[in-house]
Amino acid sequence: MSSIEIFVKVKEKIEELKIVEKVLYSAIEKEHLENISFNLIIVDNEYIHNLNKNYRNIDKETDVITFALEDEESIIVPTKERILGDIYISIDKAKNQAKEYNHSLLRELSFLAVHGFYHLLGYDHLTKEEETIMFTKQEEVLEENEIFR
Repeated sequence: MSSIEIFVKVKEKIEELKIVEKVLYSAIEKEHLENISFNLIIVDNEYIHNLNKNYRNIDKETDVITFALEDEESIIVPTKERILGDIYISIDKAKNQAKEYNHSLLRELSFLAVHGFYHLLGYDHLTKEEETIMFTKQEEVLEENEIFR
């Protein structure tokens, strides 16, 4: 059985996370994965800015950042469960982008969470071909969950 742990490191209550969790479980199912786990961590701009600066040498906040354990060959986890890593989302950026793109916070959080999930699986968008593959998968998951712009 797969598991997603959600941690909220901001003071506000984020009702949308119940649906975001369901969307992530549907992405797991879509990819035919079993026995995986990862964390979704909701933070503010300051927190994600520090992560971005310290781990990516980019001195500004970002909307989502992932730490995929499978990207790091030196980390060996002796378990039958496949532990993917962590997805950090800035709630501040998510709110601003939802307004900017004129859609709901649910849509933005779902998009960022699914985007992070595919990064944990090793997908990227550095080339046009990679971007097409990754973004197609993301949009399929969102549409199957009726999360529209």
